This record gives sequence, structure tokens and C-alpha cells, in this order.
Amino acid sequence: MTTDSPLDFTVDKTTKMVYMTREFDADLSLVWDAYTKPEILDQWWAPKPWFSRTKFMNFEVGGRRFYAMISPEGQEHWSLQTYTSITPKTNFKMLNAFADQDENPELPGSDWEFNFSEQNGKTKVSISIYNESLARLEKMIEMGFKEGTAMTLKNLEELLAKLSQR
Repeated sequence: MTTDSPLDFTVDKTTKMVYMTREFDADLSLVWDAYTKPEILDQWWAPKPWFSRTKFMNFEVGGRRFYAMISPEGQEHWSLQTYTSITPKTNFKMLNAFADQDENPELPGSDWEFNFSEQNGKTKVSISIYNESLARLEKMIEMGFKEGTAMTLKNLEELLAKLSQR
């Protein structure tokens, strides 16, 4: 069932944007749930051997997700996401900021837009990320954002294959 679809990843430093597109061999509803339900999101939203743990998530406009990516040694890297727009099974937008364990955001953050489309049983997810600061964009890239995202989306592909068999 796996298609091993590559990640299309582009950085535009002049506009401080990152663009990513990935196709999955799964129904739109399942892919949407994987991005919007914490019990599924935490199963794939970190490059292995790291894992994700959501402290709380309220997926509605104005709602927030507060989560940590946790290393095998237990080191926690917290992020706070605030949902700014949601069109069910089509699109959502959020402000993402690194944070401390007490939910204090490290600004500036970045604006993320997720677009979902389905054709012939495959779902395409297109993500654009605007960074207010070029320094923040460069820091993301230096931290291995492209490689980590590719690994994370591979986790999602594997999870979707398991969930689709149910």
C-alpha cells in the first residue's frame, strides 16, 4: 500500500517561505484526522527516535495545541500552536511558536497553512510556512527541518497504511 512518495520541499529566503507537498495513499478523511486529532497526531509528529506528546489540543478557530517533541533521553522541546482558520477537510492555518514548558511562546513564530485535496483515493497535503524573521527561517533549516519533516511524514505514511487496513 505504501507509495514512498517523496517530499517536495522548497525554501524561498526572499519571501521567508517554506513550501512542502507530500502525497499519501489514503482517504482524505483519514489524513485530515491524522493532522487534527491529538491521539493520532502524537503517533507520527516527530522524527524517530523522538516522539510527540500533546499536553492539550483544542482544534477550533482560536483553539490551541501545546505539545513537546521528546528525545530518547527525555529532553523536551515545546511548541504552541494557535489555530487561526479552519475549513474542514480542506484547509487550516495556525501560528506556530517554540515555547517553554509553561506555555510562554518564543516569538517570532511562523504562520503555517495546510491544504488537503484528494484524487483517486490519494490525498495531497500542501504546507506553506511564513517566517516573520529570516533568522528564524535560517535557524529552522540549520536545525535539520527538511530532513526531520521528511522522516516525520514517512512516519505518517506508515501509520496511514496501518490505519487504512482496519
